Amino acid sequence: MKVTVLVGGVGGARFLLGVQQLLGLGQFRNEQGPDAERHELTAVVNVGDDAWIHGLRVCPDLDTCMYTLGGGVDPERGWGHRDESWHAREELARYGVQPDWFQLGDRDLATHLVRTQMLNAGYPLSQITIALCDRWRPDARLLPATDDRCETHVVITDPDDGGRRAIHFQEWWVRYRAQVPTHSFAFVGAEKANATAEAVTAIADADVILLAPSNPVVSVGAILAVPGIRGALRSAGAPVVGYSPIIGGKPLRGMADACLSVIGVESTAEAVGRHYGARKATGILDCWLIHEGDRAEVEGVDVRAVPLLMSDPKATAEMVGAGLESAGLAL
Repeated sequence: MKVTVLVGGVGGARFLLGVQQLLGLGQFRNEQGPDAERHELTAVVNVGDDAWIHGLRVCPDLDTCMYTLGGGVDPERGWGHRDESWHAREELARYGVQPDWFQLGDRDLATHLVRTQMLNAGYPLSQITIALCDRWRPDARLLPATDDRCETHVVITDPDDGGRRAIHFQEWWVRYRAQVPTHSFAFVGAEKANATAEAVTAIADADVILLAPSNPVVSVGAILAVPGIRGALRSAGAPVVGYSPIIGGKPLRGMADACLSVIGVESTAEAVGRHYGARKATGILDCWLIHEGDRAEVEGVDVRAVPLLMSDPKATAEMVGAGLESAGLAL
């Protein structure tokens, strides 16, 4: 089976671990025995969070997926390297270098140095990601949604002078923790960007397409803002199954509720499902999985309630299996 997942953030990376466990990939490869049928996992990853930090190109979601599937992510934070040190950050602070609110660990810096050198040499992000994954062996294809600039920026009321200004998503998310008056999101560069051919092909060739329970505005939403992605989903022959990131009216992690309120969408499984909409109409969903105890009606979409707590890869694998069943598929 070919499984393609639209994904972003720490929760999205953990969702991919559950997909791997179900498919018998990565660290779970031997659980189904040496003769188990091989499946393929492809992740189309959000690049809206990408930013230039201290002269280096940082791709948080690509790196989090790569480290998580490659067994090198910090298990407590859910991002960055395990066994990280922070000497470079401490020295930068002594120099008074900004931004001082964004953390780059010493081990993590190596990834950004390699990426930046390759970008400067003219390589596209998709090829660079392949090269970086050669070190981590994630047992999944990690594809940036686009090789072009398509960054998420946020229009806020400046806490210092009270005027409106646009800041990078990372500043809004990390520095301000989304706790400043916020007016809108903008996907800067989207009008000139194009989905990578690999991402479009991964969607077209998939047996099933999953929308991870990632932030629907700045993770999945940022992927959908890339020209070519939504059209590929709309025309795909495979069923599109989405997972609600909202359980009991709240996101399990992150600040999806803060993002949803900015675009006028309630923090409920039903509202997010309607925000995505049905492929039978003008949306992208065929199936919508919500947590048991939640309720949702989304016209034209098969809605099912199942446990959606990603407490460990096994529980997440059961979520993924339920999604395949809802799409009429089985391994």
